[in-house]
Amino acid sequence: MQIGEVIRSSRKKIGLTQEEMANRLGVSTPAVNKWENGNSMPDITLLAPIARLLEITTDILLSFQEQLTDGEVNALIKELDDKLKKESYAETFAWAKKQMQRYPNCETLMFRMALVLDARRCLNEVPDSETYDSNIIRWYTDALNSGSEDVRETAADSLFGFYVRKGQHEKAEEYLQYFGEQNPERKRKQAVIYSKTDRMREAYQTYEELLFNGYQMMSMVFHSIYTLRVQEKDKEKAHMLVDKQKQLARVFDMGEYQAVSAGLELAVAEQDSEKTIAIMERMLASIEEICAFHKSPLYEHMTFQPPREEFLAEIRKNLLNNFRDEETFDFLKGNKRWQDLVR
Repeated sequence: MQIGEVIRSSRKKIGLTQEEMANRLGVSTPAVNKWENGNSMPDITLLAPIARLLEITTDILLSFQEQLTDGEVNALIKELDDKLKKESYAETFAWAKKQMQRYPNCETLMFRMALVLDARRCLNEVPDSETYDSNIIRWYTDALNSGSEDVRETAADSLFGFYVRKGQHEKAEEYLQYFGEQNPERKRKQAVIYSKTDRMREAYQTYEELLFNGYQMMSMVFHSIYTLRVQEKDKEKAHMLVDKQKQLARVFDMGEYQAVSAGLELAVAEQDSEKTIAIMERMLASIEEICAFHKSPLYEHMTFQPPREEFLAEIRKNLLNNFRDEETFDFLKGNKRWQDLVR
């Protein structure tokens, strides 16, 4: 946006006419008209009074272009990267600051330049690296007010990492609020803070909760992909996904029941009598291990209630009722082994 357009839009926003603005500034109405039409520029001594009158900052007044296209931002980031390879960090940093001053309202440019500059000084030996802290921290902090959730979270992540590296763990912890309550990354970062501040039990427990919840999510995802493969009649991939689910249950110490039950649905779909009955028998035999994870060293800092006998008996009863469903297991009619199992 050109300075004349900024003046015109800001003047109209507060309800001033060109004549009223001219009178307040001590200039002629045609002068204001020329500014707004881009035929001339205000005298440098009038910039601060114009900004105050229009209730904007001089940065906004001088923002000849508030936003850049994605292509323009990418071009500037590429130029920044090229300069970092050819010129000193100090020279490149000064150039980047000028670009940000030129486009102070383009948060995407400011944020992406901050990321590149910060990453480069972390990866390379940069003389007097700490002298750049204040600028980079300010750019990240500005990005926390972005309308984009991704930008806010990435900025918070960068600030978290910065203060962890500095050993300022209490300050780093403040930025966890920018991550959603259900975001696993928030928990992982919290565990990092626990471990850095000698709260080892809390760190273990938090990591273990991530493992436990991670299994539940991954198991559901595997099953969802498996369902898609079945719909597409891709038998080979369906079997592969069932095998992966079994491996997943064993890797996460979920017990034999969880591992063997993963194959029941596919065995029924293929009407494989021997495999279906074998899985049924193993599920019934491993009911007592349905909560095997609560004995696993993977989750030793988590608290679980051991399953009651009544609970296990109810699961056995429900399983047998399900296995008796003649519509689902119609292909097993007449099979003595199945009849003996569900009797």
